[in-house]
Parts: sequence; C-alpha cells; structure tokens
Amino acid sequence: MDTLNRECLHQIHQSARLLSKKANEALAAYDLYMSQWTVLFCLDTFGPKTQKDIWTYLNVEAPTITRTVTRLEANGWVQRVQGKDKRENLIVMTDDTKARFEEIKRTMEQFEEECLADFTHEEKQLLHTLLHKLSTE
Repeated sequence: MDTLNRECLHQIHQSARLLSKKANEALAAYDLYMSQWTVLFCLDTFGPKTQKDIWTYLNVEAPTITRTVTRLEANGWVQRVQGKDKRENLIVMTDDTKARFEEIKRTMEQFEEECLADFTHEEKQLLHTLLHKLSTE
C-alpha cells in the first residue's frame, strides 16, 4: 500500500500544529491565542459579523466560536451589539482593540514573513494553490 497520502496529510497536520504553536508564541505578548487572532482578523477584514458568519468563514464548529468570542468579550477585545434583526447579535471589536489592532497585525505579518522566509515567491504561489485545492470541497 502506498503511504504517500498518509504521509502528506500527516505532514500538513504537523505543520499546521507547529505554525499554530509559533503563532501563539508571537501573540503571547498581547495575551491572545491564534484562535482568537483569527476571529479578530475576520472582524477587521469584513467588519461586524454574527457568530454564524464567523464560524462559517473560519470553517469551525459553532461551540468553538462561542467559547472563543466569550473569552474575547471577557478580556475586552470584542463586544456583542444588537443587529438590525433583534434576534441576532453582531460581534464587533472594541475601540481599544481597534487602537491596538495595527500593532498586532504588524506582529503577525512579521511572523508570516519569518515562517515563509525560505520560500521563493513562486513556491509560495504553488503552496497557496495546492492548499486551496486541498481545502475546496
């Protein structure tokens, strides 16, 4: 039996875990974790969103986002505000978060540069294409 499929998927999983660990280290100065950063990045990119919008975009389970948003809210990073529909709450970054976000974003951009420093531009494009191909259902 050819084990290349298993080895490829194992390597992707191991790489993702290592990148997440290193991202957590980069974010530790802000008392944030990668899972929290992804929510903040989503809000910065797309503006206020419902929890459902966030979990759909991030492709994670609803309870995971509920826990993450609850932690972010408890730590003053986000707040829930009533949307146009009284049944929905929007998750928004607080003013303090908006003020700090650019600094955190620069830290993460530096982290990204360091992670991919050994790749050529063409290799980065190929990696992006292959990972996108893998993630489309």
